[in-house]
Amino acid sequence: MKEVLGNTFKPASDIENNTVESLAQQWAKKYLQNLQVDTSNPQSYNQLNLSELLSSSGREKTAQKIMVSLRSVSAKAWNKTEALLSKEVKRHRIDPNIINPWEIAADSFKIYQKALDVYTQQSELRPLSLVIKLAQEDNSLDERVLEDYTKQVAPNQLATVIGADMGAIRKKYTSIDPRVIGFVSIQFHYTSQMLIEPLDSVERSLIGAYFKVIDDHLYMPLQRAYEAAAEHDFDSTVMSAVQQLLPVSTQIAKNICQSVIELYPNYHSLSGRLSDSVVKTSSIRDVEMFQVYLWVCALEGSIAAVQQELFPLCVMLYPPLKVEWDLIRHMLHLLGQEIKSRLTPQQANTLMPYFQALWHMFSPEVFDELGL
Repeated sequence: MKEVLGNTFKPASDIENNTVESLAQQWAKKYLQNLQVDTSNPQSYNQLNLSELLSSSGREKTAQKIMVSLRSVSAKAWNKTEALLSKEVKRHRIDPNIINPWEIAADSFKIYQKALDVYTQQSELRPLSLVIKLAQEDNSLDERVLEDYTKQVAPNQLATVIGADMGAIRKKYTSIDPRVIGFVSIQFHYTSQMLIEPLDSVERSLIGAYFKVIDDHLYMPLQRAYEAAAEHDFDSTVMSAVQQLLPVSTQIAKNICQSVIELYPNYHSLSGRLSDSVVKTSSIRDVEMFQVYLWVCALEGSIAAVQQELFPLCVMLYPPLKVEWDLIRHMLHLLGQEIKSRLTPQQANTLMPYFQALWHMFSPEVFDELGL
């Protein structure tokens, strides 16, 4: 593939690298816009020494606390994962021998170590001073303060560091059986939750942003999307559609989840009400996951990613998590509306055939016939 620039040619490898880097950077930047802080206990902010927490030694202490507990937490998380999915192994006739908790634990250890290495890197003094100054002025730690902090050692840096590793992990487990990635994802998800639970509220907010990068890269085929994008001209219609949707994918997910919450105000999943913080975060991630799978299909020109990965995973994970298909159907309906409203007709046409296939796969007739 070559791109003509005037009378010069740009090597295909350069175009592919630029395409991958562009999409990866756009995805990573979203983390600076979506940080949340638990402000329910303002006293903790007053007592917290921000300078110490945000210093190199403070971040090192936080990382050490997490690493000390990682082994025991990983075991507890696997017990929880196994309890959730043990029936699904039999129901889906998955060979239990291909699910190796020790191998998954070893992979998770390496990823968490890399994440914490990024977290503990030396920060620049100017942004740190700005964070402390803002906190002193407001006498509290709010989203603005954390935004400024993350600009120095941001989760987008982590996405760059672990993106390829997470892609390799996904490829490794999906090549055995695409459904195995469900066990891996749930294991990492529970591990992250348990690791940050005993931390101070501010530490939870900071570390949680990094662990969300891990969560997203496991649930979403981001690396596969980047690799598929590298096969397209940078200004192709499908690339322009993906580039148009990517920066707003989180906002799209939030809009959809809020609509679903309003439609099902009393609905309870296994983890709680749809409006509960933990459930809402997971719901937003899942809507983003559906979006990324659609991008992959459009970029690859094939529905295979949905047929081989997304649909089997949903059928395996959603019933034990007590997520009803009506919710998924309503989410898809809203997603189709969002796509059409944000793209030109030409751009939308690159995605809608795959969206329609997805819509039919999650039709009531399919699940009524299966008794699900």
